[in-house]
Amino acid sequence: MGMKVGIIGCGSITKMRHAPEYTENPYVDEIVFYDRNLDRSEALVELFGGSIARTVDELFEDPDIIAISDCSSNENHHLFSTKALLSGKHVLCEKPISLTVDHAKEIVAAQKKSGKKLMVDHNQRFTRAHQKAKEIIEKEELGKVLTFRTTFGHSGPEQWGINKTNSTWFFKKERSGFGVAGDLGIHKVDLIHYLLDDKIVQVSAFHGALDKQDENGNPIEVSDNIVCSLKTKKGRLGTASFSWTHYGEEDNSTIIYCEKGILKIYNSEDYQIEVLTKDGIKVNYQLESIQTNDNQTNSGVIDAFIESIRLDQPPLVTGEDALLALKVILGIMEAAETAAVVKIEKESLINS
Repeated sequence: MGMKVGIIGCGSITKMRHAPEYTENPYVDEIVFYDRNLDRSEALVELFGGSIARTVDELFEDPDIIAISDCSSNENHHLFSTKALLSGKHVLCEKPISLTVDHAKEIVAAQKKSGKKLMVDHNQRFTRAHQKAKEIIEKEELGKVLTFRTTFGHSGPEQWGINKTNSTWFFKKERSGFGVAGDLGIHKVDLIHYLLDDKIVQVSAFHGALDKQDENGNPIEVSDNIVCSLKTKKGRLGTASFSWTHYGEEDNSTIIYCEKGILKIYNSEDYQIEVLTKDGIKVNYQLESIQTNDNQTNSGVIDAFIESIRLDQPPLVTGEDALLALKVILGIMEAAETAAVVKIEKESLINS
């Protein structure tokens, strides 16, 4: 007997990732779609089959729905994910988990109270290259990590959103919250935490709305570019840049500099990982091609989520992981706005 799942929000991420990946998963039988714009959920039922919920509460009240994907826009995650968990559903929440630490803590608390799985879609952990890189770093094949740099840039969400215009919610401060930092930056912050088994504890940053305009031709209300310096708990130093103005080619690369050599991830078109040792040895890995907005292959996120439910295992990205990444992004935003070096608060996540 397969699972029945619900999806809240029928925008691009549902159409490109969640719906097709649930459809392909052998353990899922049926999807129920909810969107406040009925025509959006109808369009997805035509593409993928399944059924429509007229209200979001129908999803929470349906005893047969085991799990829910929260693909609503960022400002609503704490409402929907919290309610879904407390109504006894496992939840896969899109990133960022929320726009504020308090709202993120509401979701994490609901997960603890419900005992259900909460996974947050920081999907960079799931790529084979990042998993292989983590293994190389963990085994200290190149010695200890000293410094790093990471980049995530593409030509902007107005090319990708379901609403392919400059009125996209990604450009609106009250809905997107963090602009490019929440869209792309949070992915790389979580990735650095994952790859290095470490936490970013201190940040400085510069940001700007350098090029993007809203539907009225005014500069957008959020940043389209951010450049940051980062320090981790274990003393590693790094830089990160996040951009919506990489016109011509996406960049999803991370380079880790270690005692005995360099690890380059998604830096070359031919090899997903390149290892260069200080003795001049080169080892190249061909594993898979990276997810880009133009190249949509199975991200592995849905499969991992369903697997964690089926086998009752902790999900690969927990609410606590997501809360940590959010705190760093909030710190980066504060650093950029105040031109100060910001310490990421260390308060325990448990007694929140």
